[in-house]
Amino acid sequence: MRRSERVIGTVVGSAVGDALGAPFEFGERGVFRARFPDGVATMCGGGGWDPGEATDDTQMAVLVGESLLERGGLDPADIFARFQRWAAGDPKDIGLQTEDVLTNGEPWDLAAALHFQVTGRAAGNGSLMRASTSAVRFAGTGRDATMAAARRIAALTHGDRAAWEGTAVFHELVRVALDGADPLAAIPSALAQVDPAHRTRWATVLAPDWHPDDATEFNGAVWPCLGSALWALRTTATFESCLGAAIDLGGDTDTVAAVAGALAGAVYGAGAIPERWTGPLHVPLPGYPGRVLRLAELTSLAKALAA
Repeated sequence: MRRSERVIGTVVGSAVGDALGAPFEFGERGVFRARFPDGVATMCGGGGWDPGEATDDTQMAVLVGESLLERGGLDPADIFARFQRWAAGDPKDIGLQTEDVLTNGEPWDLAAALHFQVTGRAAGNGSLMRASTSAVRFAGTGRDATMAAARRIAALTHGDRAAWEGTAVFHELVRVALDGADPLAAIPSALAQVDPAHRTRWATVLAPDWHPDDATEFNGAVWPCLGSALWALRTTATFESCLGAAIDLGGDTDTVAAVAGALAGAVYGAGAIPERWTGPLHVPLPGYPGRVLRLAELTSLAKALAA
């Protein structure tokens, strides 16, 4: 398989997972399977989302990717400013923590840290959900550089290093998959690069025998989110079945499926993503009037990021 197919699969796969999972967000386990007992899922819409409509997960990923391209590299202040413009555009969905960081009036390099200092809570999956584009962009720079970039982008909205490390692991696993290797086999080497203070907890949820039932937090937290996405990848054999398993867990279905979709897209390639999912896919950008990205625009974005 050509690398470009994996690159497109990562970005489009994440967006598809996001849009497919959105109508089931905060639902119970098994609701997705009950809705599609024959296993042939469609972009059904619901919960305030139109069929194929991507959420904040993909919207923020697009903003990150476009900043990386237009600024010629990582410009954290520019990414933060784009996030702020997006947040001011009244998106349908925005995490409470992310919203506070983007609207509390603090400068880009202090807002997340101050939020964490005050609340003590900043290990949500909001930095992980938007990482498909940056993972593609930095994959060619090698393990250390891609993990470092992931941490810097995560820190813009999440002051807890746990979120940084989870996003860094995701970056590294995507890098491995884009090279045609098995991301699951790369987990131990990725864990070795995790900050020692966080390594044990991450090793627990990324272990090959971990199951989402073992989670000690709601999967809106960064640990079970990534753990569940990898469980879905590990226990299935196709892109479609991976996303179905991820969404059927219930809870934060759009984000778990977005993360699983990026990883599965990198493994199976864009050709494995059904047209019945990519056809209705669309990504409106609040704060950027009239902008709606569809498959062609997401494909172009992915290619440009990998160029």
